[in-house]
Amino acid sequence: MLDGDAERLMAALEDVLQPNVSLSPILSIRTGGPARLLLEASNERGVCRAIEEARRLGIPILLVGNGSNTLVADTGFDGLVIHFGPDYADIVIDGDAVEAQSGALLPVVAKRVAEAGLTGFEFASGIPGSIGGAAFMNAGAFGRDFSTIVERVRCLTPQGEILELDNQDMAYGYRTSRFMQEGLVVLHVRMKLAPGNKEEILVRMDTYTAERRAKQPLNYPSAGSFFRRPEGHFAGALIEEAGLKGHRVGGAAVSTLHAGFLINLGDATTADFLALMHEVQGEVLTRFGVQLENEVRIVGVDPT
Repeated sequence: MLDGDAERLMAALEDVLQPNVSLSPILSIRTGGPARLLLEASNERGVCRAIEEARRLGIPILLVGNGSNTLVADTGFDGLVIHFGPDYADIVIDGDAVEAQSGALLPVVAKRVAEAGLTGFEFASGIPGSIGGAAFMNAGAFGRDFSTIVERVRCLTPQGEILELDNQDMAYGYRTSRFMQEGLVVLHVRMKLAPGNKEEILVRMDTYTAERRAKQPLNYPSAGSFFRRPEGHFAGALIEEAGLKGHRVGGAAVSTLHAGFLINLGDATTADFLALMHEVQGEVLTRFGVQLENEVRIVGVDPT
């Protein structure tokens, strides 16, 4: 991005943008260089205007919620990053309907709906993501995903039009959606749950949390499951069978607890993770003839 374009965007948005902000603190994997410009989302109008102005100037845009499925180049992102964080995280419960802005964190929503005696969201209670990201990629766990609870989504098209989509229009599939396919920006999500017993809901949430803690390396920074599930296989099982548990490149390693997770041992770089990814993919392909595809979004660098 040219310096003049950055200055023009800052001027157009009345200096609400922050220049050269490190992204690693807001990405769960804790790597990545700076954003040339960062906007902390606080309202829909501001988000839409920022996107409109950036597109007018030809400035690349990166949208980040909880940053739990994103790997950014060590050189950073030379464009505008819009962070859907705590200032864009309202949650409203009306009967069995739940409305949430994109930045609302899944564990926070889970706690709110459990307290309201609503069931159907327990599967998402331990996913370290935001509502916007979960609706965007159809996040799931324990045999359920967001396609089963999302009723309506308010989103922004690449042409700057606001759309209200119903569930049947979202083209949901395994870790995919119309939002992903068409580059739609998720702004607001409405979910439909069901009345339930509060104590039973909390017990289920505790059970899921205990299972995650037993099976996933939650004590280390990561981007969650790094690879998509290949047809007829499980990525973690293939990686483990290839003898790669604990294999490391620099500060990045294959978890010894769950081989589908690549973890940051404390000083990893994005380059470390990319090198480790390629080594894992190569070994699994050689041994089993299966090409692992990254589920994690890789930004600012060619993953090949």
